[in-house]
Amino acid sequence: MRKTSLVLLLFLLPFFLEAQEPAVETRPDTTSTSREKKVSPFKSGFYPLGFFDVDLRYFIKYNNYEGFRLGFGGITNERLFENLKIGGYIARGFKDKDFKFSIGGSVRVNKEHSTWINAYYYDDIREIGTMSYLTDNRVYSVFEPRRLNVTQFFKYRTVMGNVQHEFSPKFLGELRAEHSKIDQIEDYQFLDNRTLYSAYETAEVTASVRISPKTNFITVDDGRIEYFDGFPKISAQVTQSIPGIAGSDFSYTKFGLKLDYYIKREDLSSTNILLEGNYATGDVPLTHLFHAYPNSPTKDEILQRFSVAGRRSFETMYFGEFFSDQLLTLQVKHSLRRFYFSERFQPELVFITRHAFGDMSRPERHVGIPFNTLDELYSESGLELNRLLFGFGLSFAYRYGFYHLPDFEDNISFKFTFYLKL
Repeated sequence: MRKTSLVLLLFLLPFFLEAQEPAVETRPDTTSTSREKKVSPFKSGFYPLGFFDVDLRYFIKYNNYEGFRLGFGGITNERLFENLKIGGYIARGFKDKDFKFSIGGSVRVNKEHSTWINAYYYDDIREIGTMSYLTDNRVYSVFEPRRLNVTQFFKYRTVMGNVQHEFSPKFLGELRAEHSKIDQIEDYQFLDNRTLYSAYETAEVTASVRISPKTNFITVDDGRIEYFDGFPKISAQVTQSIPGIAGSDFSYTKFGLKLDYYIKREDLSSTNILLEGNYATGDVPLTHLFHAYPNSPTKDEILQRFSVAGRRSFETMYFGEFFSDQLLTLQVKHSLRRFYFSERFQPELVFITRHAFGDMSRPERHVGIPFNTLDELYSESGLELNRLLFGFGLSFAYRYGFYHLPDFEDNISFKFTFYLKL
């Protein structure tokens, strides 16, 4: 009951915090700057080749299951059809030697509100326990460092249809319906009504909104480019799984709410607060539950775990260590004014603290993957020294509190960071 109360409290907090104002108001970029960013492929994530825009995200990736993953993908632009886009991707992992792909298309039904109806088919892999906000996925990120370390995946084949709509330039909405066939990569089975499922099907309907009242965008043919990070940003999402549709097996409901709040001060220091709550009820397999974005490889030595730090991940939490059906996380980053040594060398010191609290109602239903529950407070704190050389820096974090491990070095994370400003 106390976990449920905390998650409900989280749903109320953004409405109180939204009214707060940063100490210094940062103004959006000028029109000339906006035009520059519009043509930069590293801002939009697309490189135009005639009537086809190549998606830069698919060229090369790496994770522990696929190894290096090479691919190619993109989408047509208005040079071919003004209100119709056809897109997809194909990729292959060198380690698993398996092809993944997607294909589909989009039709714009309202230009003023950028309303698109999309239909796609996916045959790919996904990390176990991730919570993805649909409307957040529409904002491009040039580099996602945590994915380099991910170890636990499942296979999915999904038919998806959705509607994306801008209620206003700062209020995005999406409604999605999808049917998925799930196969396991890990040795996992889900116990439901005395039946063990390793392969199963789901039919989900998801509604998602994203409110960013102090954020400005450039809207281009390929999507939205966020060029001024004004905060707060609020993302909310609800998913309902419906059994019996096209052979779907389970009934469950999932809620997610995320608040991203930023304060910039006159001394050029800043504080970023990320507060997120997730809640699931019903017959939910582990593949569709939540983790707290762990980012520590399961290796014994500190230097063996040396890798790249994530942007929103728990650096001392090991992959597969915790899963939850109720989860509350808080991350606070305080950045000092950058140290000035020269025009090219201005490192940044950032102090970070992260905390997670959760629960799992019936862990015995999840068979084959051992894990713990976060029914006590998980804590880690540390610092980053960023932009030391070519965007690279160093990260240090220490795990303490209830989940402190007996061996001292197992509580330590030492990694490099990468922040590239284009």
